[in-house]
Amino acid sequence: MDEATLTIADRIQAQLDTLTRAERQLADAILDNYPASGLGPIAALAQDADVSTPTVARMVQKLGFKGYPEFQADLRDELKAQLSGPIAKYDTWAEGAPEEHMLNRFTEAVIGNIRQSLGQIDTGDFDAACAQLADTGSRLHIVGGRITHTMAEYLFLHMQMIRPEVVHIQSTSNAWPHYLLDVAEGDTFVIFDVRRYESNTLKLAEIARSRGARIILFTDQWRSPIHNLADICFSSRIVVPSAWDSAATTLLLVETLIAAVQDLSWPDTRDRMQTLEDMFDQTKLFRKFT
Repeated sequence: MDEATLTIADRIQAQLDTLTRAERQLADAILDNYPASGLGPIAALAQDADVSTPTVARMVQKLGFKGYPEFQADLRDELKAQLSGPIAKYDTWAEGAPEEHMLNRFTEAVIGNIRQSLGQIDTGDFDAACAQLADTGSRLHIVGGRITHTMAEYLFLHMQMIRPEVVHIQSTSNAWPHYLLDVAEGDTFVIFDVRRYESNTLKLAEIARSRGARIILFTDQWRSPIHNLADICFSSRIVVPSAWDSAATTLLLVETLIAAVQDLSWPDTRDRMQTLEDMFDQTKLFRKFT
């Protein structure tokens, strides 16, 4: 993995097995309010994590930085990247864009995103998420944002065929209270939230969590604030040579999740799909050539 493209969160995850108890405590404090957590003085970060200042200094060196100022400079760059809009994203790529054809540049960026993202996914978390989605003992709620609602709808359409009790929460916040009214403890929410993170989506997650729901979050490499509420968080790298972020890695995870959940519940899913096919035949939705 190219160190130049790693976020500080990536570096921390890669080093977790080598950290001392105090360093792990510090890592948790950094990730809890990432990336803003490390923007203050070194003494403030040490106090927040309840560790010594030398522990912070050793930790940032272990992460590959010469010192705390260099660590903070990277954090500021990450925060700037989180908040950047389409025009700023395009300008960033255009400044150093290679001369190869866009097909090659874009594909190479996506492949790099996939490799780095998959390398950091905990397979135990992935399996746990699949088990939650396959659990028909509780209702499944799926929600996305202004752009990510397309992935939420894609997941919803497939999960609706696989299992009962699936709810697609529309992106308009004025309708959310109606959807949240019947949320019960143990329900599962799948939430999509990537930069620029949406305040309404965070509020929905807070209410769902307060009602005892479990949250599975699909987000980017900088992680939505919702990650503090999530039981399982999948972070995908999304940067490509474009004014818009790439959904390719997230969609790969979603499609793999769909396939895995289908396998877990195949006998019931097969029956549901057969019933659905019978309905399609009755409505003549699809053309048949036999």
